[in-house]
Amino acid sequence: MNLALLLAVAGATAGVLGQALLAKLRRGATVHRGWCAPAVAALWALAGWRVEAGNLPWWWLPIPLVVAWFAVTLTVVDLKHRRLPDALTLAAYPATAVATTLAATQSGWQTLEGALLGGAALGMLYLAVHLLWPTAMGGGDVKLSGSQGAVLGAVGWPAVLVGTTLAAILTLIMNALAPRRHRARWRTGIPHGPALLAATYLIATFPAIQG
Repeated sequence: MNLALLLAVAGATAGVLGQALLAKLRRGATVHRGWCAPAVAALWALAGWRVEAGNLPWWWLPIPLVVAWFAVTLTVVDLKHRRLPDALTLAAYPATAVATTLAATQSGWQTLEGALLGGAALGMLYLAVHLLWPTAMGGGDVKLSGSQGAVLGAVGWPAVLVGTTLAAILTLIMNALAPRRHRARWRTGIPHGPALLAATYLIATFPAIQG
């Protein structure tokens, strides 16, 4: 069994477990049964294929896998319930720390340094936007930004800028393409979290796009 297929099976299992976890959260989060498993499976398989093709080193693989799982579970909640659960946004920090530290043991400690600086930089940027314009940047987005900034910083400083820009563009695209009934439900604005998560996954899986 090749790596991509193996990760597709593992990702489907992780997606099912993620959906079960969402249902058990204190505030609860019910999402469509058909989303989590295939979405995580596809994203994990893509990362595995990149490793098999020689486009990503094997030691980098835990990073896109962690990003993908949180991206799917957080996105399905944010799009349906317009919130990012603390149980997931805060858990993303230790998970990201473990993944980047493992990568740093192979690539050098500059990877971990970049992660720390990237997380701090993006976290402060999002906090500033939230304080100045609360309707444009929710508190959940601020809590999410540090872990995503850490991933981008581990890729490299240009990735922090590219990821932030890409997330803003994706948010605008979502705003333009979302059905009117969804825009009415998101009366405080189109959720930004899914765009940031998507941008982070893309750059973690295709790090060359930072240049």
